[in-house]
Amino acid sequence: MKRRWAAFHGQMRQLSGKRWQRILGRILGENTLRYKVARFIGRPPLRALRKMRARPHRAEAVFLDVPLVHKGTDVFPTYYSPKSALRFVNLSLLEVPIDDVEVVIIDEETSSAAAVVAQLNEAYLATTKTWLMISDETTSDVDRTTTLRALKSAVTESDDVVFADENGPNIFQPIFRSACVSPHTLLSYNMVGRPALLRISTLRRAGGFLSGAGWAFEHDTYLRLQEGGAQFHHVALVLPAGRPLIAFERSHIDDDSCRVVKSALERRGLTGIVEPGAFAGLVHWALEPPSPRPSIDIIIPTRDRIDLVRRCIEAIEEKTTYENYDIILLDNDSVEAPSLEYFATTKYRVVACPGPFNYAKIVNRGVAHSSADFIVTLNNDTILMTPDWLERMVSLAALPDVGIVGACLLDQYGHKEHESIIISPYPQHLRTDSNYPHVDQFALAVRDVAAVTGAIQMASRDFWNSLGGMDERLAVTMNDVDLCLRSQSDSHFVVYTPDVVFIHYVSSSRGTLDPLADRNRFIRRWDIFGAFKDPFFPEPLLLLGETMYYLPR
Repeated sequence: MKRRWAAFHGQMRQLSGKRWQRILGRILGENTLRYKVARFIGRPPLRALRKMRARPHRAEAVFLDVPLVHKGTDVFPTYYSPKSALRFVNLSLLEVPIDDVEVVIIDEETSSAAAVVAQLNEAYLATTKTWLMISDETTSDVDRTTTLRALKSAVTESDDVVFADENGPNIFQPIFRSACVSPHTLLSYNMVGRPALLRISTLRRAGGFLSGAGWAFEHDTYLRLQEGGAQFHHVALVLPAGRPLIAFERSHIDDDSCRVVKSALERRGLTGIVEPGAFAGLVHWALEPPSPRPSIDIIIPTRDRIDLVRRCIEAIEEKTTYENYDIILLDNDSVEAPSLEYFATTKYRVVACPGPFNYAKIVNRGVAHSSADFIVTLNNDTILMTPDWLERMVSLAALPDVGIVGACLLDQYGHKEHESIIISPYPQHLRTDSNYPHVDQFALAVRDVAAVTGAIQMASRDFWNSLGGMDERLAVTMNDVDLCLRSQSDSHFVVYTPDVVFIHYVSSSRGTLDPLADRNRFIRRWDIFGAFKDPFFPEPLLLLGETMYYLPR
């Protein structure tokens, strides 16, 4: 375990540290006696210096409509370049037969969508070949052949769609894709795209391409293929032969994308709002909550800090438009007079949770006292910003393939603090204001993720109980991530929605408790730093410190 931590911290310092940190790291070594002595002596003055340089606290948040854009981020991620990406294409593996692939070259610039769909249907129905590849006429023969061979070399017998990462409209900011083509992310945008190989027999069973889908005919096809149980295989290479520039124009793709997503929801018996998102090709969809409205218990742990509790509850009471909810306060040995008076007079249930602080145990006790259909875990240092938050979250949590739903957290300055948790290589909060300073479809979508923070989680109470709740051996940290990972072992997904927003006054309630024992137990259980790969985040991207790196593994 010490070696795993040492390797992680060493890589982080080597890549993301300042020059003096990298030099000092090489001199001191990892986990040596001189390193421990230097850390013991140097930590107190460094902490004092950070406090002196810290931003002053502001009571009111300043809300940002778009992520902060850092200077020098024309290339994303760090260390990426088109030349470096091509180095990972193993040309020795590309001597594979490609005569069983029907390549259809289309003209998306001057042709109509109906004509292109007719061309594709005619081609795949007439051919006796196994695979279909769609390529735009702007792609060179060399790029087309390289891409075709790279994809074909990765094919397995069970694959129905084999796809890769894409150059996109800016070759210095490619479109990286995740290994798992998950249902809720695919509703939000075409996460498969091009280049791709489609097994023709599977395509025939699905009914081919639909002319009514317009220029979103591929998105529509992938949605129907997934609904039919098709197997998708991602190749973690940035390959040419992707979509033309016009495919990334809002006027070209947005309306058609909304139409195919609306059709997909209708096929699944779901109703709601479908409209263009904040990025070209991104679809914003929001479902109607179940009717009649299910009951929801909001579970808020606290030890004293009634100032935070009062502020949290007042925001819920003033803004929440959902009616069928209740609040359960979990009192972990509060002793202050204002706290005891508040608990004695509040209209909400108060559950005593005595003993040393164990977040998992406290929350489990709260759920045990609930009889509601759904439960929400909520930190006492949060402030609600979205009035219809319960409608939006329960509409997702009620889906039969969803286990847990999370939301967006802003810090007290209005900056993004939590936009899901990625595990690359270690669980970390994704934040478009800092470690993911890149506006794209992935960042802005309702999407399936590895985990969401327990500061705001919703789940069916029955589903929570089927998991056995949080692991109380993870007393303080990683219990929320562990719960999310366990929830996915039974064909359920964890969904993050950016449509629900809270302000989170970070660590204002319990400080910065972070026991290493919890983290080590979690690492051993899930083989973090080892075999574990986050299926919902691009494999070549590693988050070290505050920087996202391109480091193919």
